[in-house]
Amino acid sequence: MPIPKTFDRERERVQFALRALIAEMAAPPPLKEAMAYSLLLGGKRLRPVLLLVTHGLFESNGPDPIPAACAIEMIHTYSLIHDDLPAMDNDDFRRGQPSCHKRFGEALAILAGDALLTEAFALIARAYRESGSLGVRVLAEVAMAAGADGMVGGQVLDTVETGWALDWADVERIHRKKTGALIRASVRCGALLGAARDEDLEALSRFADGVGLAFQVADDLLDATSTREQLGKTPGKDAAQQKNSAVACLGVDGARNLMRKLFLDAIAHLDRFGPRAEDLRSLARWVIERAS
Repeated sequence: MPIPKTFDRERERVQFALRALIAEMAAPPPLKEAMAYSLLLGGKRLRPVLLLVTHGLFESNGPDPIPAACAIEMIHTYSLIHDDLPAMDNDDFRRGQPSCHKRFGEALAILAGDALLTEAFALIARAYRESGSLGVRVLAEVAMAAGADGMVGGQVLDTVETGWALDWADVERIHRKKTGALIRASVRCGALLGAARDEDLEALSRFADGVGLAFQVADDLLDATSTREQLGKTPGKDAAQQKNSAVACLGVDGARNLMRKLFLDAIAHLDRFGPRAEDLRSLARWVIERAS
């Protein structure tokens, strides 16, 4: 499925802002080069685009959502750099190019990831320091999603639970933390910055929960069925490393059926927004029909 036009437009906005942030950043040249290499290499930019499109549902004169969108992409990029390291998933390729540690060495890759994570929180703090409790809430949302009970916690569970079979309920718990938490935070931050009402925030959170899990199930399917040229990274790693995935638990057909159900359940939570949410529906549909 081709990328929706809105996705393309918002992705360009994010890419432009990320380039500007890196250009202005004070850092030793080798560190800055490694950070820029991974951050600007490309990628789907799903998380920041979800934030911006969600924000667009609301007529708000509040703070600019771009800094939060960029911060979330910086955190996502840090997680990819670390995920590719030999001690983690040990992948030599990312987005069709050598992984950060293959290009710059392990030490600089680790430090580039550390710097992106730290600079992301500095960016949020700077951008929303005049926004009072709203700024604090956005900062907390992102921190909780990225931290010990979110993405990092999910990565730990994914690591320690590798090598033996889990049932789907346990794999779902890992996926919701490892991948779903940051996607959920992206949607929620877009809604918060758009001054969404509580009932709208709840509906969008449920939408994000479904899309986040569907995204990871789609990744599991792509790992099992795609080539390196399609993926931009090494396929077949879940099976080779005996990782627990939707495909390992449910088979290819079962995983596809689950993914479609998650998509339908997710977009049902957008009914309250009517035609205004069509871009979010298109993004959710792209999540399950993408080829990489």
